[in-house]
Amino acid sequence: MTKTYKLTLTAMMIAIGTISSNLFYIPIGFTKVFPIQHFMNVLSAVLLGPYYAVAQAFGVSLLRNLMGTGSLFAFPGSMVGALLASLLFWKTRKLYLAFIGEVIGTGILGALLSYPIATLILGQKATVFGFIPLFIFSSFAGALLGFIILTVFLRKKVLIVNKNDTTIRK
Repeated sequence: MTKTYKLTLTAMMIAIGTISSNLFYIPIGFTKVFPIQHFMNVLSAVLLGPYYAVAQAFGVSLLRNLMGTGSLFAFPGSMVGALLASLLFWKTRKLYLAFIGEVIGTGILGALLSYPIATLILGQKATVFGFIPLFIFSSFAGALLGFIILTVFLRKKVLIVNKNDTTIRK
């Protein structure tokens, strides 16, 4: 896959993630649960690799915050999840590890990184483990959707995952 193709696909994923944030999110407390982001993270982790997956997660988080449909917690959650999902898939080429990486990266690590943001930056009263159930719920739902769609696409040979790269079959 060329760099231009990867950049274009990343930009399209950022656009889809940003547009869908206006349509589907679940407000819980002072967080906004957004499973579509985790769906996009799994897709970009498998199709594009670590650099582009993190760039996609950052782009969607930034635009969601600028539009008022996101919170600051989107940054650590989505970016760590995208990174861990893509690294696990990149090293093993196993789709279920991209799913697990997204859930652990966002649901646990991203939630733990959100605690200092809540207490120090936003001045909100929060517990260290208060974010984990919310983040796990959101990341599990979105990552499962991404896992299912990618499994079907790979089984039907719509996508071909090579050892060195991921290419989309025409």
